[in-house]
Amino acid sequence: MEFLKDEGGQGAAEYILLFGGVIVIAIAALLIYNAYFRGSSGLQATQDINKVRGSVVPTQP
Repeated sequence: MEFLKDEGGQGAAEYILLFGGVIVIAIAALLIYNAYFRGSSGLQATQDINKVRGSVVPTQP
């Protein structure tokens, strides 16, 4: 019954779950990022970049 009181592996299991969640979120973000810049989604990266560039006003020195 001593194995029921042993909590030595609990911390490692929590870290594995935490890193697994981070990895899943990172992969999802990379897939969305990739689809955005390839143009396979409904969003257009080149149009967005041109809008940002057009809205930036150069400063006079």
